[in-house]
Amino acid sequence: MTPPPAVETIGAAAARRAVLAAQGFADPRPAGPVTRRHLLRTLDRIRLLQLDSVNVAVRAHYMPLYSRLGPYPRELVDDAAWSHSARRPRLLAEYWAHEASLLPVEDWPLLRAGAKRDGWWRHYGALVERHPGLVDDVLAAVKELGPIGAGALETAVGGPARPRPPGASWWERSDVKRICEYLFGIGALTTGTRRHFQRLYDLPERVLPPHVLAAPAPSQEEAARALVLRSASALGVATETDIRDYYRLAPATNSAALLALVEAGELEPVEVRGWARPGYRVPGARLPRRITGRALLSPFDPLIWERSRTERIFGFRYRIEIYVPEPKREYGYYVFPFLLDGELVARVDIKADRRAGVLRVPGAFAEPGADLPRVTAELAGALREMADWLELDGVVTGDRGDLAAPLASAVHASHSLT
Repeated sequence: MTPPPAVETIGAAAARRAVLAAQGFADPRPAGPVTRRHLLRTLDRIRLLQLDSVNVAVRAHYMPLYSRLGPYPRELVDDAAWSHSARRPRLLAEYWAHEASLLPVEDWPLLRAGAKRDGWWRHYGALVERHPGLVDDVLAAVKELGPIGAGALETAVGGPARPRPPGASWWERSDVKRICEYLFGIGALTTGTRRHFQRLYDLPERVLPPHVLAAPAPSQEEAARALVLRSASALGVATETDIRDYYRLAPATNSAALLALVEAGELEPVEVRGWARPGYRVPGARLPRRITGRALLSPFDPLIWERSRTERIFGFRYRIEIYVPEPKREYGYYVFPFLLDGELVARVDIKADRRAGVLRVPGAFAEPGADLPRVTAELAGALREMADWLELDGVVTGDRGDLAAPLASAVHASHSLT
């Protein structure tokens, strides 16, 4: 038998550069206006945009594109996700991937093939068994009235208001909402569009493009291999658990797909110095000599959303403190790490105060060993650029953190120049 090829060993710094390159941070920003072509190129790397209801600074799904492309019109995402025309077909669909996410429409069948483990909506199965007619009523209402929000569906099938689908029964309104989530989870409903970020449900056959609906359904094994390959490509270098987490696959399914891809030569194992577990990468994955540039990162950016991986790769311990009582918060309510030349060098608490028209920065904190003058200057520039993108008039700094005072001076100086 031919012995297996030797496994390459790389250093932690090389692994970090490979990760950043895979996530799009080794590419220069577009020189001109950002277009659909740039959106597609970035999504081809990171594969999905996580959705979240928090709107303290900017909605989560907008920020990863900004971090990689710079200022762009947010309508670019809205049009790709929630509208369709012959000239500008829908590019993205909503489904549970890492969490609730926007993903390329072509990936919908992969996530519906059984490779992904069931999510929290499975707990509503008992409700479905108790009230099977409610499922029929909700689907009938969506077919007749959609795209439609959960509140309007409650009126249609759960209360005395009109309109109601013919033959519908009365149900508890809270049960209607649960059934909507259940049907979204199993793919029987999806998001037709959004209004003020409210999800309006519709049937997948009225939302997904015809070529996606007509495509042969993949087997569970085929879908698992495709999703694992997408995860590994997006992550650059990753452990088995890193890869599994990207789409939240079932452990056994993920392991089997990973093994099959290694045996087929589509993935290769790699040892990373300092990592307790082996890594995997796509053969020929890009490994740049250096990474330059700066970016503010949302808490829901795929580069950092898996906190143990972030700590392993960057030596950066990061937790989101939204649910921590204010007196116990270490850094702030909604903290963005700051990436500079391939390192996480600082973190800033950010709030878009739309009423006052300013980007507030209550706290700013440098990482140990950071080049404070350079970090301060670059961070001030990044914050001013973000404020402009959000159509805010300026940046207002607070007094929390060791970067607060120098950042205030740098921001003031940048305002004086404009």
